[in-house]
Amino acid sequence: MASGKRNLEAAIATEATRLGFADCAIAPASLGPQTAARLQRWLADGCHGDMLWMEARADQRAEPQVLWSEVRSVIMLGMSYAPARDPFALADHPDRGRISVYSQGGDYHKTVKTALKALARWIVDQADDIQVKVFVDTAPVMEKPLAMAAGLGWQGKHTNLVSRTHGSWLFLGAIYTTLELEPSGAGQDRCGSCTACQDVCPTNAFPAPYRLDARRCISYLTIEHAGPIPAELRRGIGNHVYGCDDCLAVCPWNKFADSAHRNQAFLPRAELAAPSLADLLALDDAQFRSVFAGSPIKRSGRVRMVRNALIAAGNSGDPALTAPVAALLDDAEPVVRGAAVWALAQLDPARFAAESAASLAGEEDAGVLAEWQLARAPLRV
Repeated sequence: MASGKRNLEAAIATEATRLGFADCAIAPASLGPQTAARLQRWLADGCHGDMLWMEARADQRAEPQVLWSEVRSVIMLGMSYAPARDPFALADHPDRGRISVYSQGGDYHKTVKTALKALARWIVDQADDIQVKVFVDTAPVMEKPLAMAAGLGWQGKHTNLVSRTHGSWLFLGAIYTTLELEPSGAGQDRCGSCTACQDVCPTNAFPAPYRLDARRCISYLTIEHAGPIPAELRRGIGNHVYGCDDCLAVCPWNKFADSAHRNQAFLPRAELAAPSLADLLALDDAQFRSVFAGSPIKRSGRVRMVRNALIAAGNSGDPALTAPVAALLDDAEPVVRGAAVWALAQLDPARFAAESAASLAGEEDAGVLAEWQLARAPLRV
């Protein structure tokens, strides 16, 4: 390979660092048939739950050249959001909601994509007739297998990327390009016999190492899933109200991650670091939009956040939350009303027995009525 080409690849990495990326490497523009086969098995088993967009463009997701036939190399970038404090810190504070580390600061879509576009423009300026496309989490791109193919790390037993330098705390972005670049070399699996991420999951979302059933995953349930959270999984939710870091945070490789490498855009906002469940339960639409402006949480909407806060309230055992929970029995949204029924029955069975029948006298939503019957059964009322 010509020295000029090597110099270009080194220069790309240098420019990526200047733009705020913590790591940069080159993957080939093909993931191979094994990746496609694993994806198809996962989809066939229904492990993607309600995420129908995962199957809609599965062929493009499994193979970069199906998405864009002209791609010759994939530049994979990682931007650190390593936390400065223990993600488990709020586990023993049931009156507080736990928000995933990645969502406590600015919206990563905007930050990563802005830097990717700047790097792509820089690359295009280096030579004639170069084409590029940039992707951050919103296109049919398998970022984690590509990151492993590029050598940024490996997909751990929790299915997320693990880096020897940055642990589990990297946002991933991809630049597809017509440039013929030399691949950096694939990452090697270094999980060994460790099962920490499998063992810590509160909802048993890993049927086997390296395999995730999203239907049981707290991140999926609290972010992607729009309906009621399955009753058998609610206790496992604990006080998670948006996402979950448990399987990431427990990884031993995080001891090498340094929050000094974190992009400053992801510094946690005070109001998102440890929100009170009482405040979350009181949110109306306007307040939700105001509190979560500029955050990736805003995309999920007020209904899911309040539903999640109700599940956390029901798990809290905190009698101070009984009144704000009861107030939501009359919410305009059926999913919220149903979660309020369950939460009130957990917090104060006597008040539930006394008030729920009157509150639900005119209820027509089948889901809410089913929640009511489920909650009434143990009380024999």
